[in-house]
Amino acid sequence: MFFQRPIMKLCVALCAFLAVATATPFHMEPLSDAQIFYINNLVNATWKAGRNFHPDEIRRVRGLLGVNMKENRAYNRLHLKYKQVQVSNDLPTDFDPRTKWPQCASLNEIRDQANCGSCWAFGSAEAMTDRICIAGLGDVHISAEDINDCCKSCGMGCNGGYPAAAWEWYVDTGVVTGGQYGTNEGCMPYSLPHCDHHTTGKYQPCPASTKTPKCVKKCRTGYAKSYSNDKTRGKKSYGVRGVQQIMQELVDNGPVTAAFDVYSDFLSYKSGVYQHTTGSYEGGHAVKIIGYGTESGKDYWLVANSWNEDWGDKGFFKIAKGKNECSIESEIVSGDP
Repeated sequence: MFFQRPIMKLCVALCAFLAVATATPFHMEPLSDAQIFYINNLVNATWKAGRNFHPDEIRRVRGLLGVNMKENRAYNRLHLKYKQVQVSNDLPTDFDPRTKWPQCASLNEIRDQANCGSCWAFGSAEAMTDRICIAGLGDVHISAEDINDCCKSCGMGCNGGYPAAAWEWYVDTGVVTGGQYGTNEGCMPYSLPHCDHHTTGKYQPCPASTKTPKCVKKCRTGYAKSYSNDKTRGKKSYGVRGVQQIMQELVDNGPVTAAFDVYSDFLSYKSGVYQHTTGSYEGGHAVKIIGYGTESGKDYWLVANSWNEDWGDKGFFKIAKGKNECSIESEIVSGDP
C-alpha cells in the first residue's frame, strides 16, 4: 500500500508524457487523472484543470449539455435576425458589469440546472433577468422553469433546446418570474433541486437521470398574481456578430446568451483562460457571457455557468476571446426587455 500511490502517480505522468512524445497521442479518457496532469504539466496551457467530476460520471455530464450545435446553427439561420451594433471609439478594454451595475445582484448569481439539459433555458433566463434590472424595470428573476417546461417551440426541455427560441418566446408570449429551487422568488421557482455535480460539494448527489417536469401554468401557492398576469415580455430579440459588436452590446445593455462546443477538457476547468487543449467532443452547452478582459496577456470572455458555484471558478469561467474559441462568438443571442 505504501508504494501504490507513488506508482499510480508515475503511471499517470508516463501516460500523459506519451501523449506529447509520440506521433500518435496516447488516448486519455475524459475526466481522467492523465488528462488533468497533461493539461497542467505537459503543455503550455493558459488555464488550470482540476477534479470537478468523477471519471465514471461522463455519461451523466453529457446530459447537462442541452444544445445540439448543428441544429442550433440551422435554427439561427432560419429565425435569428442580427442587430447592427454601433461600436464606439471609447470601448473599454476590460468590462465587468458587476462594477457598472452593482444594484443588480443577479449579475453575481450562479444558478444550478440540476441534472437536466436545460442550459439553453438557464443561459437565456439569466440574461433576461440581468437586462430587466439593468434597464431599471425591476428586480425580478425570470423563470428558467417556465421556459424549460412550457416553451414547446423551444426544444425538448431537459433533452435540450435553442436559446434563440427562448428569446423569441420571451418576446411573443412572455415568461413568468421564478428564482432558484427552494426559494419563494416569483411565480415559478425551479422545481429541480441543486445537486452535487462535483467531487466535493454541499448538495445532495445528482440523480442518474431527470425527466422534464410537466408544464403547469399556475403560480406557486401563496403567490399574489396569476400565471398569465405574471408574464414579463421582451421588446425584441436578436443575434450579435463580431467581437467588437459583442463587447459593445455587453457594455451598453448587459449579458448575452451564448452556445459553444464542449470538449472533455473543459469539464475539468478550474482557473485561467480556457482554450481547448485536448479531449473528445462531448456536446453543445449554453451559458451567459457577462463581460470581458485580459489575464496574463490573454483576452477572455467572462462567463457564468449553471452547474452551481462549486464548479470551476466559483461557478464562473474565462474563455479565450477574439478567435471564436469553441464557436462561442458565433452563437450569441440577446434581446431588449
